[in-house]
Amino acid sequence: MLTVATVNVNGIRAAFRRGMQPWLDDTDPDLLLMQEVRATDDVLRELLGGDWNIAHAEPAIDGHKGRAGVAVASRRPIKDERGEIGPERFAGCGRWVEADVVLDDGSTLTAVSTYVFTGEFETPPRQEEKYAFLDAITARLTELRADGRHVLMCGDLNIAHREEDLKAWKANRKKSGFLPEERAWMDRLFEAGWVDLGRRFGGEGPGPYSWWSWRGKAFDNDAGWRIDYQITSPELASAANSCVIDRAPTYAERWSDHAPVVATYSI
Repeated sequence: MLTVATVNVNGIRAAFRRGMQPWLDDTDPDLLLMQEVRATDDVLRELLGGDWNIAHAEPAIDGHKGRAGVAVASRRPIKDERGEIGPERFAGCGRWVEADVVLDDGSTLTAVSTYVFTGEFETPPRQEEKYAFLDAITARLTELRADGRHVLMCGDLNIAHREEDLKAWKANRKKSGFLPEERAWMDRLFEAGWVDLGRRFGGEGPGPYSWWSWRGKAFDNDAGWRIDYQITSPELASAANSCVIDRAPTYAERWSDHAPVVATYSI
């Protein structure tokens, strides 16, 4: 059994101050994929401890430092890692990292942690940057799947796919994160065979959601968005047993504005 957890930690140091360690001890994942790490490699390794093998893409270019960074932490060996997605414009952005994880039977699972740009409908260059990153994801996933390996992409995609994936969908129809073009990209991804485990195991909805604003009563009223995903190649999806959003019991017990998405696989 392989347990995989993915979460936007909203700053790894802040997450640990708020109580991430007890959650980590209780969940005990084999793979932990994180977004918005916002820390150096040394800090990340110190916080997690020495029992993890870590692939970490730190942001290295202006405009990304301090607000990005993605990582794959594994209890299993990592035989190779890659921190870039392809196009030169995204080099050093700290939003994509791949880790080739060695499973118990000797086979390889390529685990990807990604943090997609937020985008901004009212600022076309920022939205175009998001679309270009999504196109790069499509191309890279196609390459990874070509040799038949197991592929798992986890992360904060900053897109709610369907009306059931956010509470206030009518008010957000012209907002980045729920634009027709973004949702159509997800349609194409799933039509190509990739599987959204959160929806497969979460039912038809509405919800469950994975992100709520810190402000106001969004969490208490469950006025959230489902923007955090575990997306698998078809072969890996057939090995999935469960996928849940691990929502904190109360606002006070939250250690990030995102909830972890936790899945188990018989692999």
